[in-house]
Amino acid sequence: MENLNHVVAALRQEEMIAYPTEAVFGVGCDPDSEQAVMKLLALKQRPVEKGLILIAANYEQLAPYIDDSQLTDEQKQRIFDSWPGPVTWVMPTKPGVPRFLTGQFDTIAVRVTDHPLVQALCLAFGKPLTSTSANLTGQEPGRTVAEVELQLGDRLAAILQGDTGGRENPSEIRDARTGQIFRQG
Repeated sequence: MENLNHVVAALRQEEMIAYPTEAVFGVGCDPDSEQAVMKLLALKQRPVEKGLILIAANYEQLAPYIDDSQLTDEQKQRIFDSWPGPVTWVMPTKPGVPRFLTGQFDTIAVRVTDHPLVQALCLAFGKPLTSTSANLTGQEPGRTVAEVELQLGDRLAAILQGDTGGRENPSEIRDARTGQIFRQG
């Protein structure tokens, strides 16, 4: 619990943290802090145009970011049938969701995780986190705390201690409107 509180405190101070997900460790920050997101993008050498994934404990945490009124009941049911779990859905955004999250798109990638540590972290923080793999560009994503510390330890404020969910591949990414798979899971 002490480690969880330390990680939440780092998030509240607009710092970057790492945490275990279903397959690899993720690097995240407060999605509402432009300063924190810009630090994350710089660390990852990731262009802002690409947009980011948000990971959450439940659907309610994603509600401020997504406009599900643009989805049919059938599309929503397909999403809910896959959550919580390792499927990331690209969904329409609400007006005002910042470009530093969505990049060049009018959509945002979101996931309700089934990883108990990430659920606990998002619940303790009170909202979703940005989620991108814990690695430097061109390197393999970290699958253990030791691997994350080796690549990124000096650049992160905290690492949530624990194990990944043991999946081989990162989460599948699908379009909520069309069902098209962008990244195989």
